[in-house]
Amino acid sequence: MPHPTRRALLRAATGLPLAAAMATPALAAFPERTLRIISGFAPGGLNDIVSRAMAQALTPVLGQAVVVENRAGAGGGVGATAAARAPADGYTLWMGIVDTQAINPNSYRNLQYDPDRDFAPISLVAHFPFGVVVGPSQPRLRDFEAMVAAAKAEPGKLTFASWGVASTSHLAMERILRARGVEMLHVPFTSQAPAMQAILAGQIDCMALPAGGAESLTRDGRSRCVAVIAQRPLEILPGAPPVNTLGVDLQSGLWKAVYAPARTPAPVLDRLNAAVREAMRAPSFVEVVRQQGATPQPSTPEELADLGRSERVAWGAVVRATSAFVD
Repeated sequence: MPHPTRRALLRAATGLPLAAAMATPALAAFPERTLRIISGFAPGGLNDIVSRAMAQALTPVLGQAVVVENRAGAGGGVGATAAARAPADGYTLWMGIVDTQAINPNSYRNLQYDPDRDFAPISLVAHFPFGVVVGPSQPRLRDFEAMVAAAKAEPGKLTFASWGVASTSHLAMERILRARGVEMLHVPFTSQAPAMQAILAGQIDCMALPAGGAESLTRDGRSRCVAVIAQRPLEILPGAPPVNTLGVDLQSGLWKAVYAPARTPAPVLDRLNAAVREAMRAPSFVEVVRQQGATPQPSTPEELADLGRSERVAWGAVVRATSAFVD
């Protein structure tokens, strides 16, 4: 008569399926190796800056190295797809943004991921306000009203940049222009950094971009921030009025949040939520976020899930109004 195996005895003794019995020690020890944060955008932009600050702050909290992997393309869709298809073991995190989690599902006709089905929410990071910057090519556009007047005088002649069709930077600017009844020519770039370079070089007239990037463009005085997309004036962009005081009902900028692949075990998600929230209290992380005109906003997974659903509805209306669809 064959003797029972050690695994069979273990299964019988615990009354649990073998997979659950064998997984318990692994969960208790998590993490045991390097983790990665996938960023869906190229180095140099806000997503890369925040992802690297998060990785640095998470490393001592988790006791393991955390690295950033940039997977740019398709408005963040390349990185989102890679993160969604990664093993659901907690070692891959995704720095999602409003573009990837709320706008792309409305604008991309052949999206390769589902923001609800493919991701487990961990925590919101922050809402980052925008600044509207006019570059050195247009010294006459000294303020917001001058920009609007010039656009009305020559419809479609002034240009504005974004980091892609149907991106937050594109749709935010479209909402501002439509609210004031003016037209500009949209020039999309592959990411934030080359769009900013085009502004500085005088190739593009203006752009709506995160406040930290706007501040860096205006340091030498050649470019000007003529408005901010925020509920109140920003310390890092003094003198720039909120657009809601300029006849534009728009207050939302760009939010970022941490996710894991769907089906990541609940104990691992709990550990990651606690770790991310602790990392956001690190002085180094707080300072990076402050330099972008924001403050850390940790959340529960449920709060982040609710935010994603409500934002998909809100931005879906903007996509349809502007016909910002991507094949």
